[in-house]
Amino acid sequence: MKKVGILGGTFNPPHLGHLIMASEALFAAELAEVRFMPNYIAPHKEVAGASAEQRLAMTRLAISDHDQFKVEDFEIKQGGVSYSFDTLTKLSEQEPDVEFHFIIGADMVEGLSSWHRIDELVKLIRFIGVKRPGYTTETPYPVMLIDSPELRLSSTLLRERVAARGPLAFLVPEKVEAFIRKERLYGSQPHASDR
Repeated sequence: MKKVGILGGTFNPPHLGHLIMASEALFAAELAEVRFMPNYIAPHKEVAGASAEQRLAMTRLAISDHDQFKVEDFEIKQGGVSYSFDTLTKLSEQEPDVEFHFIIGADMVEGLSSWHRIDELVKLIRFIGVKRPGYTTETPYPVMLIDSPELRLSSTLLRERVAARGPLAFLVPEKVEAFIRKERLYGSQPHASDR
């Protein structure tokens, strides 16, 4: 059975922390691939600054140099709010020969008990939890916990940095930075060479 990781998120914007999480999960769980799955509308946070289509485009750019990283656009195509249980049920029905592993950060491990239909979801897929300082990873649910290099990076921080005209170099892939500047996302201004 093919083992596939799913890394869901708003990816607003995708950054090196996302790529590192995926890479660590790929190695630790011996996955065949990791699919980055941007939410259309996340059930637990508001998305501001970039449209679903722009976030999907940035995600494609972010992973374009990594053969074992793919984009899963299921939730973007579906539109509206998506719950992991519903999405992974449909993906499992479409690909019965795949064993799905849902990759989540330590912050999400702590909150699993509040997830929609969590008791059914843990029977359907496996969870991979990426440890982060400052979060406990205690949960009554089965989660494979993995270590990852510490990187204090968030999409919120990056949006704030862009709005303050700060640099993004070495925080997001170059192609993503170019897209943000070209599309003038998050209050950015294009570089002189882009005009």
